[in-house]
Amino acid sequence: MTDDANFSPALPGFDTIKRFWDKRRSIIIAKILPGEFYVSKSNEIISTVLGSCISACVWDEVNGVGGMNHFLLPQKSANSSDVWGDATSYTARYGNWAMEYLVNEVIKQGGTRNNMKAKIFGGGKIINAMTTDVGNGNVEFVLEYLKLENIPIVANDTGGPWPRKVMFDPLTGRAQVKKLRSMHNDTVQRRERQYADDVVQNETESNIELF
Repeated sequence: MTDDANFSPALPGFDTIKRFWDKRRSIIIAKILPGEFYVSKSNEIISTVLGSCISACVWDEVNGVGGMNHFLLPQKSANSSDVWGDATSYTARYGNWAMEYLVNEVIKQGGTRNNMKAKIFGGGKIINAMTTDVGNGNVEFVLEYLKLENIPIVANDTGGPWPRKVMFDPLTGRAQVKKLRSMHNDTVQRRERQYADDVVQNETESNIELF
């Protein structure tokens, strides 16, 4: 934390999200982990690291509010592995919950559905030995969800064999993505599953891509 006067409090309900003052960027960064989401109306950045997980960034630039989620699996019906539907477990690990609560919270904080836009990131296949492409299933889910909700996707950086670090401005929709090409894939997968507190250090990052 910092004593800087610009360190505004989080919106109600988001006080458990880790936030810190980035001296280099002179801005607050809210760091979300798997199973979390964060919505803001302030001048701050939302950040996360993704492997096979997905982050959807949804914002209303007109009304100055937006947010990001980070979910592990698409929500699927209890009777089918191929169709998304109702299920008994509604936690932020699952796409249905994560998307619904993100969109609803943006609306609650003054956003309107007609102004909403989305950017999606993640869904990498970071363990080649896996027989099921979890990342691809996550991508298919979020594309279908946003289509059904009539929220246009203006940027999409998904798939591939690498984890990603994403930084998102909830007021403008500007996003930066770094592909973490040398990070151990099993580390990211393990941290996603265990809701790790931090990503490994000494990562080698590619050039920043803007979305």
